Amino acid sequence: MPSRLNYHHLRYFHVVAHEGNLTRAAERLAVSQSALSVQIRALEDRLGHKLFERRNRSLQLTEAGHIVLNYADAIFASGEELLATLARGGSWRQVLRVGALSTLSRNFQTAFLEPILKRDDVQLVLRSGTLADLLGQLDRHELDVVLVNTLPVREPDTPWIAHPIDAQAVSLVGSPARIGAKRSWLDCLRTEPLILPAQASALRGAFDALLDRVGIPVKVVAEVDDMAMMRLLAIQDIGLALVPPIVVQQELRDGRLMEATRFPDIVENFHAITLPRHFPHALLDVLLPGPEPP
Repeated sequence: MPSRLNYHHLRYFHVVAHEGNLTRAAERLAVSQSALSVQIRALEDRLGHKLFERRNRSLQLTEAGHIVLNYADAIFASGEELLATLARGGSWRQVLRVGALSTLSRNFQTAFLEPILKRDDVQLVLRSGTLADLLGQLDRHELDVVLVNTLPVREPDTPWIAHPIDAQAVSLVGSPARIGAKRSWLDCLRTEPLILPAQASALRGAFDALLDRVGIPVKVVAEVDDMAMMRLLAIQDIGLALVPPIVVQQELRDGRLMEATRFPDIVENFHAITLPRHFPHALLDVLLPGPEPP
């Protein structure tokens, strides 16, 4: 019969994981560093996986270490709740750590997470930032998935996997007063100021190519790399905005904004970036599209 899990070892691991430093953890537990190291190795031997690795003189959790920490957090939180009140038992909640580009549509993020948003057994940790910062957190297993609308360059040794999760043709949207009931989108381009994505974006390149083909000079009043800001500028009637409809879905429903046209050949692609995992995250199986049936 296999030996049972030693919760004394697990407590030591729990403190080291949260302190991120063996010296501070040893002081907090009032034991020597060597004794603490022995306890951690004993837990690793029992579990059959390394829980820490050294990077730049600091301890970083491995993928297995993050999984063990999730369980340890739940176990010790339940113990504290038990001591506080016997009437309220602790329940384990799955934690999903999601990173998203700071410029990504909030409506898109909400739509992606919708299948798990109201589940009682789920706790979400949401982070935003630059692509480099988010990929760094993903590499350190501090995030489970990163949501992007711009894929980074993938080198031969790049470990991450990009899962296509949506592709939306973009629209030219604006106030009903600007678009009118019978005006064509070409007329709108000729006469109305435009709110466009930044020059470096793929959407802007495709739209500029369209303008070149139709031969229409336009007035650009704002170049924006943030979808949320493009939405606000369109609502404030600064001009017509080139955005995926999901960015302004509520405003389209209530009539504050309307579509002049949709461009089927100009597409915004959304991806979820993950790392290959020995221990697949059950919640990502819910959120990410499965393989196409044969």
